[in-house]
Amino acid sequence: MERLNLKHKLGDKWISTLASIWIQCTSGSLYTFSIYSPILKSTQRYDQSTLDTVSVFKDIGANCGVLSGLLYTFATPSNRRNAYFGGPCLVLAAGAIQCFLGYFLIWASVVGLIPRPPVVGMCFFVLLAAHAQTFFNTANVVTAVRNFPDYSGTAVGIMKGFVGLSGAILIQFYETIFHNKPTSYLLILALLPTINPLLLMWFVRIYNTKEQEEKKLLNAISCVALLLAAYLMAVIIVDHLFTFQLLVRIATFVVLLLLLSSPLCIVPSLRAREKDSSVIHQSLISEGQRFDQEMEVHDTRDSLEEDNLNLLQAMGSVYFWILFFAMACGMGSGLATVNNLGQIGESLGYSNFETNTLVSLWSIWNFLGRFGAGYVSDHFLYVKGWARPLFMVLTLSSMSIGHAVIASGLPGALYAGSILVGVCYGSQWSLMPTIASEIFGVKHMGTIFNAITIASPVGSYIFSVRVVGFIYDKEAWGSGCSGTHCFMLSFLIMASATLLGSLAALALFFHTKNFYNQVILRRLLHSLRE
Repeated sequence: MERLNLKHKLGDKWISTLASIWIQCTSGSLYTFSIYSPILKSTQRYDQSTLDTVSVFKDIGANCGVLSGLLYTFATPSNRRNAYFGGPCLVLAAGAIQCFLGYFLIWASVVGLIPRPPVVGMCFFVLLAAHAQTFFNTANVVTAVRNFPDYSGTAVGIMKGFVGLSGAILIQFYETIFHNKPTSYLLILALLPTINPLLLMWFVRIYNTKEQEEKKLLNAISCVALLLAAYLMAVIIVDHLFTFQLLVRIATFVVLLLLLSSPLCIVPSLRAREKDSSVIHQSLISEGQRFDQEMEVHDTRDSLEEDNLNLLQAMGSVYFWILFFAMACGMGSGLATVNNLGQIGESLGYSNFETNTLVSLWSIWNFLGRFGAGYVSDHFLYVKGWARPLFMVLTLSSMSIGHAVIASGLPGALYAGSILVGVCYGSQWSLMPTIASEIFGVKHMGTIFNAITIASPVGSYIFSVRVVGFIYDKEAWGSGCSGTHCFMLSFLIMASATLLGSLAALALFFHTKNFYNQVILRRLLHSLRE
């Protein structure tokens, strides 16, 4: 009877994970701003500068999620026996309400249902719509970490990866059903990302259960995510080479829906094939024997729990500000790159087809970084005992190389550099929340990692406006700028900044190395023995 109960709870945890994934698949609407920005510009009679100002508020709303973290902490019961209800559901509902209000008001302004609002009003509408994503993200990411504490990197990577893919998924939805109808697409953005969480939020819950099958479950989901990313990349490339007819678009979209629903077949398979051990399980046993020889391992959970710091306590730690600085360098320069890919391609003589393909594929590189960094850092933490901040060092230094490659202006440099920058940019979005949860604890994780995320728009403003924009305007002659010199200095500056960020992450690695060895790994080993 106890064994059946454990399987039932595992199924519940699986349902929660799958519901979170599907919510994430419609949560990245802000990545599709370029689809409706032209109609927004024309109907509201904005110039380019005003449209860019509206876009800035989109970035601010999407990266200032402290309120969602506070709501999650307040609404989630501290008593684990009652953790099936509360936090995640309430946070998702709050996000759905904001999403509907924001996009509905934008749509109403565009079609003339309400009088044309002042610019500050439109900025508020866009900020409200984008701010909803922080609520979806917080509910799903923090719940995944609580449900899979032993594989938090992989869990965060999956959740962040699917929200990275959501832009490409929504674009496929738009091009299949509402091609060349951006006004209708705005109304759909008010409905689809609202109704989807409201239907699924009842299944997103915290479960204090553990099974060896968890790793198989996450590996299976990871395979589906990789297959989905490969399929989307193939569709994007082929669609740019040969424009799809309507029937072909419908067929490709049906295949996309089948891939998204395919995880439903995984649970019966897991329940049918139950094994007693796995490779990582054996690796952990070996690590446990080594740790038992080196230090005394207590058999009580209290000795293995890390301190759960609140936001103010975390902000009093140097670790918080190291993470903030590293993220400002990495996320800020990454956003500056993607925001200027079109202009960079134009200045280097790329065709519109080539630059559009680069922009479309950015979501794929972003996904690979988000998913890969979480999975790989989990693997090496378990098998080699490598502290997770080491991977932040590696990805930021690699991003520095990517910026330098773009600055070179060599043939194909923009392709190679954008891939490297995109993957490393995505990596920060899975590494930072996981590291924050391990250093500061999971109780206030939503508030803390969302506070660190504010570094993204701060860095984006510095690099986009004060570096790229300023230098481009100085180099431009007349209406535009052509040649390598337009962006070379900007990307060399960003390469230096991300290298400096990697050095900050290196300091974090050395300062937390003993903590990871003595606390994190021992907590994982203790969990395995239970």
